[in-house]
Amino acid sequence: MEELLSRIRRLPAFRQQEVMDFVSFLEQRSGPSAEAGHADWSDETFQAMSVDQAMRGFDDEPDLYSEADLQERWQ
Repeated sequence: MEELLSRIRRLPAFRQQEVMDFVSFLEQRSGPSAEAGHADWSDETFQAMSVDQAMRGFDDEPDLYSEADLQERWQ
């Protein structure tokens, strides 16, 4: 970070402004900060989201086995 700041300081003022404009562009393009979006997530919330994402699409899967396929039926 220090090297970056040092190199930017050596640039003429109009080039420093270009750097600032480019940084603003990158911020806008990447949207809200990734850290800000996930920092408030609790472990339970993240785990629930992970399970939901992992199971996405399984409701549409055909049943491979029926009750008749079971060797032993639990009561």
